Amino acid sequence: MKQTNNTKFAILGLLTTGCHTGYAIKQMIDQSLNHFWKISYGQIYPTLKQLVADGLATVQDTSQEGKPDKKEYFLTEKGEMELRTWLQAPINAIATEKNEVLLKLFFSRHQSNQSTIIQLEQYRQKLHEHYHTYDAIEKMITTELFNKEDAAFWLFTLDYGKRTTAAAMEWCADTVQQIQNWEEE
Repeated sequence: MKQTNNTKFAILGLLTTGCHTGYAIKQMIDQSLNHFWKISYGQIYPTLKQLVADGLATVQDTSQEGKPDKKEYFLTEKGEMELRTWLQAPINAIATEKNEVLLKLFFSRHQSNQSTIIQLEQYRQKLHEHYHTYDAIEKMITTELFNKEDAAFWLFTLDYGKRTTAAAMEWCADTVQQIQNWEEE
């Protein structure tokens, strides 16, 4: 079965948010999508070029005083239809997460319990920092971007991130406690 390139749909979606240059798209990715969908800078321009070639977007050169022309991309009607079709298609699979801490934990019988506990506590601290980033993003959306059409949907995805991060922090604490209990037995 052919795998769908969802990066194409992420870029199509970003074109609907007012991001019309590769730079603006990268900024939006760094501030939002990167928390749940990774797109490298090196993927943006080839994807935009392909969207134009497929008739899903158009490109316009806009002159800037004292600077090179910038390329601005706009969704075509065909691109909007393609985005809507993808949005309405059923979810076929649950994404597999690559998680280094889980991979290390899986093989942790080959290290001391104390080393495992330290790694889990470090991971929990990173999750805690991540959670605070989500709080800051939520504050920005609710105070500065609340009037954007997409704001409610951004908050829904943010809520997912906050809930899964909180659950992961709780899992870390519980796992550390279980390992510590082994040492007491």
